[in-house]
Amino acid sequence: MKNPIVPTDPGVRRQVLAENADLMLVAFRFETGAKGKLHSHPHVQATYVKSGRFAFSIDGTEHDLGAGDSLIIPSQARHGCVCIEAGTLIDTFTPRRADFL
Repeated sequence: MKNPIVPTDPGVRRQVLAENADLMLVAFRFETGAKGKLHSHPHVQATYVKSGRFAFSIDGTEHDLGAGDSLIIPSQARHGCVCIEAGTLIDTFTPRRADFL
């Protein structure tokens, strides 16, 4: 069964691709200029840039990422991003984000 695509923030849509209690795989589609607001959560997150360009902030450190780049966001790290060029992020979370279900 395909999970629905849902809006999150202005210009951002999310789709859960696969999940179980231990791991979740999620696609986030961003329009140019859209923001993933600064936040933190207890989950460890890995982010892969499938397409586009993004400026990430993780605990105050800036990262410029393009297609093919990836990074790990530790548990409780305050993070967010701005989409510089429209694209898609593929994120994994462990354990799964129950708030995304």
